[in-house]
Amino acid sequence: MVEAVAFPSGVVQLAFGGGLEPLLTGAGKVVMLTNEHVARLYPEQFAGRQTIVLPPGENTKDVATVARVAEELLALGAGRDALLVAVGGGVITDIGGFAASIFMRGIRFGFVPTTLLGMIDAALGGKNGVNLNLHKNMLGTFTHPAFIYFDPKWLKTLPTVEWSNGFAEIIKYGFIADKNLYDELHSGFLGGYREDPDAASNLIRRCVDIKVDTVVRDEKEKNIRKLLNYGHTVGHAVETLYDLPHGHSVAVGMVVAAMVSEQVTGIVGLEQLTVSLLDRYYLPTYIKIDPANVTALLRADKKRRGDAVDFIVLEAVGRAAIHTLPFQLIHETLQAYVGRS
Repeated sequence: MVEAVAFPSGVVQLAFGGGLEPLLTGAGKVVMLTNEHVARLYPEQFAGRQTIVLPPGENTKDVATVARVAEELLALGAGRDALLVAVGGGVITDIGGFAASIFMRGIRFGFVPTTLLGMIDAALGGKNGVNLNLHKNMLGTFTHPAFIYFDPKWLKTLPTVEWSNGFAEIIKYGFIADKNLYDELHSGFLGGYREDPDAASNLIRRCVDIKVDTVVRDEKEKNIRKLLNYGHTVGHAVETLYDLPHGHSVAVGMVVAAMVSEQVTGIVGLEQLTVSLLDRYYLPTYIKIDPANVTALLRADKKRRGDAVDFIVLEAVGRAAIHTLPFQLIHETLQAYVGRS
């Protein structure tokens, strides 16, 4: 099934099954982009195709790697009618989307997310960014892919830690936008979704719908799209400083955000509810951090406003809000968090 979604700046084909080939028509040259890990697990997916293969890992998500992709595109003879297809997790789709959106001032690109995190979050929304030293996604574009191809087969080889990594973002959707999803997650468990492809596919589709609806209404993150950053403000800093997977870092960020929410909106018991749900999906809750180092990195956040930052808090489970909060409040909350670690 293929669904065309009209964003303000362009139409994206969301394809759920049906094969990749129909999505590749009309391109002058198709070039695949992936990493060594995916290429090794699924060599048949790249056989006979011109493919750029990158090392795996977050440390490749930088300008140097984007330059390498551009150089290889040139070497392969790619022109402005080329199509770059990024096959992998969030790192690969970020690199691929950013490289394609600036190569020759922009060529078409498509995404084939191969991780749970990629399918329900990273590949969606048109944000393509790379890191600048310690600063997450500091360089990037808002450019949508021509298509996103969802195929559950990629999840068969996904290790438990990566399933857990993806569930952090799924839990986030429940907290900010869908109380029914939150309730379902509280009664479910990771293994149940992993062993039931239909349940996993339905869960992915619900998350895709939440993000697509949000982005259609606020493509350039001027207002409600910011709500998708719940847990990410602190989470991105933790990810950078402590080399944790993205979902694990967001989990820690959601614990801190719950503590902040209790202070700012008066919601009762949110920290305990958050910890309980994260534990259920094997996600970290309390880790050792240095509040001073985390706060220092937050001060370079893109959402900074003078001595404050736009911070997402919960007013209730299923309803989030944007508050501009002083760094001092965040720092004091981080100090309290350390006391629980």
